Amino acid sequence: MRLRSCCVYGAGVLCILLLIAGIVMALTQVFEKLLNNRIKEQVVLENGTEAFSVWQDPPPPVYMQFYFFNLTNPAEVLDGDKPFVQQIGPYTYREYRPKEEVKFMDNGTRVAAVNPKTYVFEPKMSRGSEDDVVRTVNIPAVTAMEKYKDTFLIARIISDLMKAKGISLFGTFRVGDLLWGYEDPLLQELKRARIVQDDHFGLFYKKNGTDDGNYTFFTGKQKYQDFARIDEWNGQSTLNWWSTEGCNMINGTDGASFHPIIKKTEKLYIFSSDLCRSIYAQFESEVRVQGVPGFRFVPPSEVFANLTINPDNAGFCVPAGNCLGSGLLNVSVCKEGAPIIMSSPHFYQADEKFVQDVFGMNPNKEEHETVIDVNPLTGMLLRGAKRVQVNVYLHQMPEFSQTGKIQTLVFPVMYLNESVVIDEESAQKLYKVVTEANVIVNIPFIVISVGILLGVIFIVFMCRQQRPPSTEAEREPLLSS
Repeated sequence: MRLRSCCVYGAGVLCILLLIAGIVMALTQVFEKLLNNRIKEQVVLENGTEAFSVWQDPPPPVYMQFYFFNLTNPAEVLDGDKPFVQQIGPYTYREYRPKEEVKFMDNGTRVAAVNPKTYVFEPKMSRGSEDDVVRTVNIPAVTAMEKYKDTFLIARIISDLMKAKGISLFGTFRVGDLLWGYEDPLLQELKRARIVQDDHFGLFYKKNGTDDGNYTFFTGKQKYQDFARIDEWNGQSTLNWWSTEGCNMINGTDGASFHPIIKKTEKLYIFSSDLCRSIYAQFESEVRVQGVPGFRFVPPSEVFANLTINPDNAGFCVPAGNCLGSGLLNVSVCKEGAPIIMSSPHFYQADEKFVQDVFGMNPNKEEHETVIDVNPLTGMLLRGAKRVQVNVYLHQMPEFSQTGKIQTLVFPVMYLNESVVIDEESAQKLYKVVTEANVIVNIPFIVISVGILLGVIFIVFMCRQQRPPSTEAEREPLLSS
């Protein structure tokens, strides 16, 4: 009997101790801090670490898909009608971009590298071939006209050359040439006249098998939040320009740097060479990618908003004060004067005017939004898709009869979808890490649960001990006389 009482009271004492210990551990977040410190120690760019191996040669495949807009009514557009375009593609390429010339600096706190990019056509993932022909705006001609419209002599030379060679505002081009470059007849003549230096043009001309300069990254050794963040690009400081090298996303100049323990309230900064700026993404929802939990971040509409909504976009009003409206960014200043306008595909989140100006635009969130899905515990990228549209600003130029009666409009040429999804092997490793982390973080609550269970057992036994003992007389029924 005495042994039984000792066990009961021992359970009660153990219950109290477990409850106190569990509550203290939960309030001080001791296991969560230990876990976070362990992650911070592992996420650093050092030779021999898995983080460095992933950064140097990301395992998940990155794909670049190109969609072109084929113009079906060029004569009518030059006569003042709205353009009618049909989307063709995708033309899909596999990207290869391992780091080269890696060199550690400043006691391992920074690392320098170049990031050459190679694109290989994937016929089985494409709808069409590089030999397909697309009718679109003649970008070299429009660029030359726009650049020299106020220089009478050169404008006259360009106009005469276009007439002599039968070059129009619109033309037909082979997809492969339009992407990777071709010898343009107008540029050939302008080069002979020493008006231009290069007679080739391509949307990705000289960008296949080449790098775009020298990068210097923080390794995260000194401060874990700086893991894989770009410090300098071609010797220039890149404050708030971020890279995805450490998390297997769209790396190089186009990406976002993530550090461990991502919060919903954070902004993820992304440097895009296409947009000539850094943009940011905000938390939108919780997702799961191959079973791994993640946070989805998307650029808010303010990123592409006009000057009245977002004053930070004043630099894209070229010339000063000439703003095109929400959803468009004029990047001509960093495209050598070419009247290039960037937007989301199909003018998603842009002013409705730009959608209505072109027949064939069908913007929707699912297909045309840029998204970034990251695991909040490790900062690893689970899925990403950068979607950007290239447009050309068109309008009548009295100096060039080739512009006819065309309406002032932003003409869509093509859009790209650069995407990556975590590979199965990496997803399995990450899922194991996340599962183990969840167990570790929940240890205090497990301890509290055990304490509560012992408390219930203690109360049950105490109630049974407090019941008065029954006697034989009490158990016998009363007999009537």
